[in-house]
Amino acid sequence: MSHRWPIRVYYEDVDLAGIVYYANYLKFIERARSEMVRAAGIDQDAMRQGGIVFAVSRVEADYLRPARYDDVLEVQTVLSDVSRVRFVMDQTVWRADTALFRARVTIVCMDVSGRPRRLPDGIVAMPTAAR
Repeated sequence: MSHRWPIRVYYEDVDLAGIVYYANYLKFIERARSEMVRAAGIDQDAMRQGGIVFAVSRVEADYLRPARYDDVLEVQTVLSDVSRVRFVMDQTVWRADTALFRARVTIVCMDVSGRPRRLPDGIVAMPTAAR
C-alpha cells in the first residue's frame, strides 16, 4: 500500500536560516502515517478506546537535502512489511522530484499499559510493497 500526503513548510517549521528544523521531519511523517492509516479505514480513536494503541519502536532517518520556508512538499508512505506484532513503513519527503528526507519506521501495537498486542486484522491484511 502506498499513500501520498501534501504539506507546506510554515515559518514555525524552520530555523533562523529558513531551513526546516531536523526534528520537524518526524512530525511531517507522523502526520502522513496517520493519514494513511485513516485512509485504510483504521479508526485509531476507537482502537484507543478499546485499550489498544500504536507506538513507534524504531526510526532510521536520512537527511538528504534541506527543505525551506514555504516549500510545498509531499510525503510518500509505503507499507513495506507487516507481521502479527509490527509493521514497517518507508517514508520519503519530496519537493517535486527531489527526495529530501527518508525514514524507515517500525510501529508496534500495545495496550495502554505498554504490553505487546497483536495488530488489528485490518492492518495485517493491508497489501505491502513486497506483496
